[in-house]
Amino acid sequence: MFIRRSVTAVALLVLTTAACGTQPSGVPVAAPPESPPQSPGALPSSGAPRASGSPSDARPQCARPAEAPTVSPSPTATGTSGRPERNGDGAPHYAENHAYRMQASLSPEKRAWGTASAKLVRAELEKVRAAGGSGAYGAFPEARVTAALARLGCGEEHGVHVNNGFYSLHTGMVCVSGRVTRDELTTRVHGAYVEPQPGTGPCVKNRGGH
Repeated sequence: MFIRRSVTAVALLVLTTAACGTQPSGVPVAAPPESPPQSPGALPSSGAPRASGSPSDARPQCARPAEAPTVSPSPTATGTSGRPERNGDGAPHYAENHAYRMQASLSPEKRAWGTASAKLVRAELEKVRAAGGSGAYGAFPEARVTAALARLGCGEEHGVHVNNGFYSLHTGMVCVSGRVTRDELTTRVHGAYVEPQPGTGPCVKNRGGH
């Protein structure tokens, strides 16, 4: 009886050893990974989407109104169409030669936000005019205009450009530009230029040519 039990125990021990730790080829069995590896470009585990879009989409926002503006649907295309403006028939290849002056198109939503931002910009620039003290040709010192835009949170990262009464900035959604002098104050809402004037922000029209 004792011999039979010993033989049985030895047989079980041999079977257990053969089953654990090796495959038929003799290669050790690797433990399964805890989670599948993420492929390059995969979303983080939190599922948060990656930032995407054009550089202007990633620009920080400024001159943002406290409340969302009312968006009126437009049955026709709005002012900025993303195509260079032309007067008359023009010369052949006009569009190709002036493509660098193209502007980003504005949806009704972006135009509504831009209009609301332009009102905030105008209010701050009115304070500059009310304070008086304009310089040559009625243009106020650039530092004063820049400071007024900074009160709305608009700085270098928003492409602020001020020069001889002209100002421009990108709110993070649209461009707001115009003139502020002793005799006039204008605001214009438009898209960023494909190739703006070198050395300026994204909202200054290129004066050069191709």
